[in-house]
Amino acid sequence: MAFMVKHMVGGQLKNLTGSLGGGEDKGDGDKSAAEAQGMSREEYEEYQKQLVEEKMERDAQFTQRKAERATLRSHFRDKYHLPKNETDESQIQLAGGDVELPRELAKMIEEDTEEEEEKASVLGQLASLPGLDLGSLKDKAQSTLGDIKQSAEKCHVM
Repeated sequence: MAFMVKHMVGGQLKNLTGSLGGGEDKGDGDKSAAEAQGMSREEYEEYQKQLVEEKMERDAQFTQRKAERATLRSHFRDKYHLPKNETDESQIQLAGGDVELPRELAKMIEEDTEEEEEKASVLGQLASLPGLDLGSLKDKAQSTLGDIKQSAEKCHVM
């Protein structure tokens, strides 16, 4: 039983006493951040500057990717006649206004457009019908045309 009480209350007591007598364990309190990192002051300043530059580059790349996605979404909105989204427009403007799609995405859109144009044609519609063989249909049409030409040649009226 004493073990249970010590286990339950002991951790809380350590936390309480640790926060009350906190200044005694730290002998490094007057060191600067650069010395704590094991660098000179100039090295530390250069390191901090490099971190800021890397963060700015990451933010710029992230903004560019967001703008590319917004461009893609606006392309599909235009294609399918959907209402425009103001957040997409603002993301494109934040990236400089003229955002190009990555090659892979542009290639995918081009392929989709070609497929849709192909399906939109009459032959594309016929090809999508189940149980229809275009080759046999073409052969039948050519043989019928040949028969009509032969019968037209035999006709004496023409």
